[in-house]
Amino acid sequence: MPELPEVEVVRRGLAEHAVGRSIGAVEVLHPRSVRRHEPGAADFAARLEGRVPTSARRRGKYLWLVLDSGEMLLAHLGMSGQMLVQPAGKPDERHLRVRLPLSDGAELRFVDQRTFGHVMVDVPGDRVDVPSSVDHIALDPLDPAFVPEAFVRALRARDTEVKRALLDQSLISGVGNIYADEALWRAGLHWAHSTRALSGGRATELLGHARDVMTEALEVGGTTFDGLYVNVNGESGYFSRGLNAYGRRDLPCGRCGTAIVREAFMNRSSFSCPRCQERPRPRA
Repeated sequence: MPELPEVEVVRRGLAEHAVGRSIGAVEVLHPRSVRRHEPGAADFAARLEGRVPTSARRRGKYLWLVLDSGEMLLAHLGMSGQMLVQPAGKPDERHLRVRLPLSDGAELRFVDQRTFGHVMVDVPGDRVDVPSSVDHIALDPLDPAFVPEAFVRALRARDTEVKRALLDQSLISGVGNIYADEALWRAGLHWAHSTRALSGGRATELLGHARDVMTEALEVGGTTFDGLYVNVNGESGYFSRGLNAYGRRDLPCGRCGTAIVREAFMNRSSFSCPRCQERPRPRA
């Protein structure tokens, strides 16, 4: 699933290629992709036609275009969603779900192989610049308004595994499986380490690593493994070459040379070094 760096790369592409262009007659080619827009596909298309995006914004893994109507075109990429800007007339992608013609002759296309992602038209929530459906999502560590001290206090107040806390989008947004594993490797913490057992210093260090690894990934366009994540121009990210833990099962740890192990975690995989990230002993 695209995480904060990948979604931010897409947001920047939309800011460059979609903002300021009016939207033409929208085509919804697969109703599942607009399932969260409760009034239905026809209403979705009608609300967008003739509208002009005035800015492109993001919170965590969600991104949206603010429209001149005051509403917002919200997108969540899910496992395989792509927001592509293509020239009109270019052959349709196999998994094209929604087409939005733009006034400069290009098309904004929502492509989604697995259809876990979605697009919808939303209205502002309690905060005028955030859609109501994502108003509950926590700030992400790259947001200028993010307060590290508040996050550290909230993290240490939880009684759970540290990776589970990092993936909790109501606590901190944008961190997914890849960057959680990478931050934990850099911090030398096993994913099952208790949040209650973290000192303030260790929690602050972990947050710093999460911020650093996502910033580094952002600089090279994010992480692409299976070709499903691309930017608006269809280009892959290159941070997979810089990963130290995620996806490196049986490969040597870059610090100590011990083989990286894979463990099952929350119906997904977690990768760590058994020497550098020693599993905590069970609590009595």
